[in-house]
Amino acid sequence: MVLSKTASDSDDSVHSTFASRYVRTSLPRFKLPDNSIPKEAAYQIINDELMLDGNPRLNLASFVTTWMEPECDKLMMAAINKNYVDMDEYPVTTELQNRCVNIIAHLFNAPLEDSEAAVGVGTVGSSEAIMLAGLAFKRKWQNKRKAEGKPYDKPNIVTGANVQVCWEKFARYFEVELKEVKLRDGYYVMDPEKAVEMVDENTICVAAILGSTLNGEFEDVKLLNDLLVEKNKQTGWDTPIHVDAASGGFIAPFLYPELEWDFRLPLVKSINVSGHKYGLVYAGIGWVVWRSKEDLPEELIFHINYLGADQPTFTLNFSKGSSQVIAQYYQLIRLGFEGYRNVMENCQENAMVLKEGLEKTGRFNIISKDNGVPLVAFSLKDNSCHDEFEVAEMLRRFGWIVPAYTMPPDAQHVTVLRVVVREDFSRTLAERLVIDITKVLHELDMLPAKLSAKISVKEKTQNGTILKKSVMETQREITDAWKKFVMAKKTNGVC
Repeated sequence: MVLSKTASDSDDSVHSTFASRYVRTSLPRFKLPDNSIPKEAAYQIINDELMLDGNPRLNLASFVTTWMEPECDKLMMAAINKNYVDMDEYPVTTELQNRCVNIIAHLFNAPLEDSEAAVGVGTVGSSEAIMLAGLAFKRKWQNKRKAEGKPYDKPNIVTGANVQVCWEKFARYFEVELKEVKLRDGYYVMDPEKAVEMVDENTICVAAILGSTLNGEFEDVKLLNDLLVEKNKQTGWDTPIHVDAASGGFIAPFLYPELEWDFRLPLVKSINVSGHKYGLVYAGIGWVVWRSKEDLPEELIFHINYLGADQPTFTLNFSKGSSQVIAQYYQLIRLGFEGYRNVMENCQENAMVLKEGLEKTGRFNIISKDNGVPLVAFSLKDNSCHDEFEVAEMLRRFGWIVPAYTMPPDAQHVTVLRVVVREDFSRTLAERLVIDITKVLHELDMLPAKLSAKISVKEKTQNGTILKKSVMETQREITDAWKKFVMAKKTNGVC
């Protein structure tokens, strides 16, 4: 005789995840639920929502790495429960960070003796690295002003208007005036001559960008250094340079080894770089290195007796994961100089494929330069009917995430689309993107012009009187055009 029983409402083991009551009712979104749910249901609920995110590989807006080798993924997962700050408990992880700092410092031509250790630290990204470098400049400037008996309450920093928002954060959080060199048509990076003109006795440093996020262009750090050397001689100041190499720091040494932008220039005192960009590590790792110990004031370094050992630390945060540090070391030894050069050359070649494909359409102006970060920034030659924002919006239908944005002052009238070419953006994808952009342009050509809220469409009547269309009439016209467009796409077959 077979024994059986009827499952009760509370017996969840016999239900599939999608048949259970946990996915039939909504969970509170902003309050802690009263009761627990099975792990399978929790996983499925979260996984289902995450499906609505964009595909990271097709996110061409981001500089951040979206692919790593499976072997590195394993190392990261094995270290995911290690708190990096516990240096005495995880001495090997600390050693790997120190090795990374020294490798990067040598890559940037730091003037180190054979047995001399580099001065630097791993951070959660270039934003934290820039905060630390800025604090070092501010403190060193204040110490000098105090020793000279001069006011030290109005520090400033000179940058281009194309800097990333972290520089504005640094200025606001740490009470430093941000003096920005405005951009102009056709010149979308900081002008070194104008930057040096803005330098005064309260300038703690001039920040140069090696790889502008707007168009990938490298600023002329060599010219900036030479002009600043002359101004320092004339004034008796010693205004230094910081290089924000977040994007370009892992590109220039491999593609442009002769380019002088790093510690080969005497006024460059610190450099930051993002390991999670072209350092080829997942998001969460940056680096800052100083020219020498003298460029990092000792009073900014904390010595903590925590968990059994003296721990020198100069960071804005405390606890953080070890995975990204280990992943960075993996990439450095796995690829070596040869491997990084091959990756960067491949990225540059794919950027050229994309650029040439866009030029062949005859519809775009290329804003980016061939030398710099491997990206393509471009704008429509004629955006009187449809603009770059519409192109970006329609590309989403194909899965592509391509940003459209306006340039900073005084070039804010220029609108740009930008595609960042990362390691995992293949030639096949570059060619596919050109095909899809061409499709979008064709579809836009079939639609009426998008009406701005501030512009009224005008029509001439038979007697010459100019009449303004109502908002409702314009909306109907656009709706009718979309209906015709959709109906033309439909077929009689079953989808």
